[in-house]
Amino acid sequence: MKINAGLLLADINSPDDLKKLGKEQLHQVCNELRQYIIDVVSVHGGHFGASLGVVELSVALHYVFNTPYDQLVWDVGHQAYGHKILTGRRDEFPSNRKYNGLSGFPKRSESEYDTFGVGHSSTSISAALGMAMASHYKGEKDKQHIAVIGDGALTAGLAFEAMNHAGIEKSNIIIILNDNCMSIDPNVGALKEYLTDITTSHTYNDLRDGVWKVLGKLPIGKNFSREMASKLEASLKGMVSKSSNLFEALKLRYFGPIDGHNITKLVDTLKDLKDIAGPKILHIRTVKGKGYELAEKDQTKWHAPGLFDKVTGEIFKKTFEIVQPPKYQDVFGHSLIELAEQNDKIFGITPAMPSGCSLKYMMDKMPDRAFDVGICEQHAVTLSAGMATQGMKVFCNIYSSFMQRAYDMVIHDVAIQNLPVVFCLDRAGLVGEDGPTHHGCYDIAFMRCIPNMIVSAPMNEKELRNLMYTAQLETTKSPFVIRYPRGEGVMPDWKTPFEEIQIGKGRKIKDGKEIAILSFGHPGNFAAAAIRDVKAEGINPAHYDMRFVKPIDEALLHEVFAKFNKVITIEDGTVVGGFGSAVLEFMNAHGYKADVKILGIPDRLVEHGSPRQLYEEIGIDANSITEILRTMAGVKIKNELYSI
Repeated sequence: MKINAGLLLADINSPDDLKKLGKEQLHQVCNELRQYIIDVVSVHGGHFGASLGVVELSVALHYVFNTPYDQLVWDVGHQAYGHKILTGRRDEFPSNRKYNGLSGFPKRSESEYDTFGVGHSSTSISAALGMAMASHYKGEKDKQHIAVIGDGALTAGLAFEAMNHAGIEKSNIIIILNDNCMSIDPNVGALKEYLTDITTSHTYNDLRDGVWKVLGKLPIGKNFSREMASKLEASLKGMVSKSSNLFEALKLRYFGPIDGHNITKLVDTLKDLKDIAGPKILHIRTVKGKGYELAEKDQTKWHAPGLFDKVTGEIFKKTFEIVQPPKYQDVFGHSLIELAEQNDKIFGITPAMPSGCSLKYMMDKMPDRAFDVGICEQHAVTLSAGMATQGMKVFCNIYSSFMQRAYDMVIHDVAIQNLPVVFCLDRAGLVGEDGPTHHGCYDIAFMRCIPNMIVSAPMNEKELRNLMYTAQLETTKSPFVIRYPRGEGVMPDWKTPFEEIQIGKGRKIKDGKEIAILSFGHPGNFAAAAIRDVKAEGINPAHYDMRFVKPIDEALLHEVFAKFNKVITIEDGTVVGGFGSAVLEFMNAHGYKADVKILGIPDRLVEHGSPRQLYEEIGIDANSITEILRTMAGVKIKNELYSI
């Protein structure tokens, strides 16, 4: 279905076309751009509220600045839909986040206007500063560098580190603080309160506006007025507001706050800032979901709602004739409450993902024992370590791809001290439409190489509950990783009694002949489906659910290699250094000879698409395994890494 753009938007194929319009026409452009985003996302899906909140900012930036010569860096990218539409991708926008379509995030290989790839938060200031310093070195004094960052992303240490550095550089950088009190969930922490102090200081704001109005009427030169205004404004900030303390202490000239939905004010302010040299920060106030009433009222729900009726606001849900299995993250959330009710030493920690990882359930029921610490993965890990030194059993829930940001803390603060922190790595494996910035490809490899670490993955919801139960027992003395995928499991009747699992012990699901399949985690279900498919053909492979990659079940592996000379390993992690590699290491160490085929994520970036499409692409879906079983049953295959 073709979705038509508005009268003005239909003729905007680049920022040059936007610049041909008069400033009085920009309000209509904003309305048309906002409606186009609503029209497309309601039918095709994607992130929603964030881009609606920066429609005016997106238009103003491309209207004022000479992009792509001037470098514009969006933080995260959830908010960059308007930017994509205005920079030559309007007609392609319905393919956003679809297989072989546009990326859901800015991507350098997609457009020259996407100056930096952004999928994780808080990188924009560092990236823009690096660009600005390079431009300064090359003598490009007219070149502007703009970093757009949300108040949620500002809580990350990386953002502060970048601001601390930017303040001492002479480079041309404008930091735009998009303040909407939200990331995916409501923002938390002292910085949120600080920004609220700035924006609600009526005394300061009224005095500041008054000074500008008076100076504008004085019969003196423009430059002198600006100089006087700056001095008076600085004095006012010191007298009646906290607003100068943080940013200006970092030597960033602070401007704002201003209404981020007033396109005329935004354009005028950005034009003024272009003429001011050095590092500066513009604070704008916006509403996430602006222009769609339901999204404004419930911003968490409308962050990425899926398909919906744009008129009624009904979010379309899948309908099934049978009871569906729950999502793994919900099994985690509800099971953690059950365990915490039995064990008063249990705490839950997450860095800004309480809804996504379902820690919100415990936060609602036990607010003194479950905490959202903001976009601070490093802090989340070391905070958990500190609590563990005092005998607490902390479940630190971090998405697999975000755990990459806290790797030093995992080693230095947890593993070296052998503290029993439980790392629940949600979104492990291929997450689908968010693509390579969010795929949890590497955690098996980077966790299993760390001494003292226990690394596990459940094949189903029952196994997840039992691994969680085992991890919180007093007899578990080491850090414990439990990784599981995004989305639904396989057990509608999932609420089973807790049972301890012996650490490092797998299980034989099915005996067989000639071929053995060793699975790790949820892909074991793909293997089980393939085994059922080939049964009628007389192919009868054995199936082992290993459950642990570290410590790996050596007794089970001895059984496998003593009996089978054809082995398939399957995992939803990288084949380089992952579960299959661990099996090969065991085989080599003990002198076994066998043909081993390793199925997993190949040594390349896997782009975005539905999980089903991506599983098929890399060859770990049930149909692909079925074909491999047929081949191995009749053809001897040498040891190799499987890739498409």
